[in-house]
This record gives sequence, structure tokens and C-alpha cells, in this order.
Amino acid sequence: MNIILEVIEKTGKNLLLTSERWAHIRKDHPEVELEEIERALIKPINLIKINDEKYYYFHYFKHKKISNKLLRVIVKYKSNKWLIMTAHFVHKMHQNE
Repeated sequence: MNIILEVIEKTGKNLLLTSERWAHIRKDHPEVELEEIERALIKPINLIKINDEKYYYFHYFKHKKISNKLLRVIVKYKSNKWLIMTAHFVHKMHQNE
């Protein structure tokens, strides 16, 4: 597993972003920057617990030159690790993917 980002988020979880997941984010959501993911995890404006193994982190980027400025980062607990699965901009905070 090639780790390209490791973040200790606000509740103390150690979150990992693999090169495979970063490639997915860049392919499907090229407007998302690595620094934005890191900021959303460290200083979320909202954190929604979906279940014990899945969380949504939100951060608002008001200067982003796109219509949706709310970044949602989806984190899951898999293989004894907290992994960043994807990140994309949305227009409102909601729980469905």
C-alpha cells in the first residue's frame, strides 16, 4: 500500500490516502486538491458519523471557482486502517453517496 497522505484528524483518527484512491479522486473529481482534503479532515465544518466504520467530513471552500464549494471527504475503516475513500464537491451536506 503506497501512502501519499497521512492525517491525524480532529478526533485523533489516523487517516490514510493511498495512491490508488488518489488516482480515483483525480480521475473522477479533478477539481479536488490534496491540500483541500487535508484541510477538510483537520478542520471540518461538520463531521457526520454514518456508522462505526464510515464518516463524512465537510469543509467549505468559498474561493473555489466552481458552483459547489462544499467538499465532502468519505472515510471508511477497512483492513484495520482508516482510509480516505473519495472526496468530491457537493452543494449541501447530506448522508447519501
